[in-house]
Amino acid sequence: MDSPLVTVMLPAVLAVIMLGLGLSLTVDDFRRVAAYPRAVAVALGCQLVLLPAVCFGLVLLLGLTPELAVGMMLLAASPGGTMANLYSHLFGGDVALNITLTAINSVLAVFTLPLVVNLSTAYFDVGDGREVGLRFEKSVQVFALVLVPVAAGMWARARRPAFAERAARPMKVLSLAILALIIVGAIAAEAGNVGEYLVDVGLATVVFSSLSLATGYVAARAARAGHAQAVAVCMEIGMHNTSLSLTIALGPSLLDSTEMAVPSAVYGIVVYFTAGAAGLLLRRPLPAGAA
Repeated sequence: MDSPLVTVMLPAVLAVIMLGLGLSLTVDDFRRVAAYPRAVAVALGCQLVLLPAVCFGLVLLLGLTPELAVGMMLLAASPGGTMANLYSHLFGGDVALNITLTAINSVLAVFTLPLVVNLSTAYFDVGDGREVGLRFEKSVQVFALVLVPVAAGMWARARRPAFAERAARPMKVLSLAILALIIVGAIAAEAGNVGEYLVDVGLATVVFSSLSLATGYVAARAARAGHAQAVAVCMEIGMHNTSLSLTIALGPSLLDSTEMAVPSAVYGIVVYFTAGAAGLLLRRPLPAGAA
């Protein structure tokens, strides 16, 4: 997809989303790791190691085409999305922990995501003779797309906290609306193959989303984290940043593959239902007399 919607709007939307994330962050969000050492360690271990391994086994088990398999691995390597904070709040999670995990994961993903993508493209041998992957210069672009807007947002919050509070919500609403339009465009570009993709990727995204959510909660509880912290980890590693994975898959200077974007586009719809179902299962009733 080489339309202005992808070449201009998608990177701009990602930049706005990451800027909005930065507007919600402070330096203390990174320092808060000391308050949740076990929960943070478990979440990072699941996000960086376990989920890519689970996804790899899943795509092999389902026999996905190489491009769809790489798209799934790209999705698995993407950090938690901003919607994880909202879902965690709705279903009784520790939102402060979510914010801390989002901050740390966004930084680490700049290094880990290119590694996972390059290993995946090499293993599944995609490209038809052309170079596909995130080499150094492309990894620098990922760095610029993710960390520069976050840093700018954090700087703005530190200097103008009132402005940051006012701007965060409208920026999020606008970026999500445009992202939804881009997802529709990505699916429309492959209209002739949508039925086949849904058969192949629909099951993969539902299973992967469900496993991600379940892994987050169970692993956190196994590490003796409280229920609220476990819900936060569940949402954080169970709701991946589709704006980032779509930008990397569709970007003409990055992977430049509509087919690799299909898993993220389908997952971007599926995850709202799977995460909602997980939240309802985990939500605890308020004690008698609580407001």
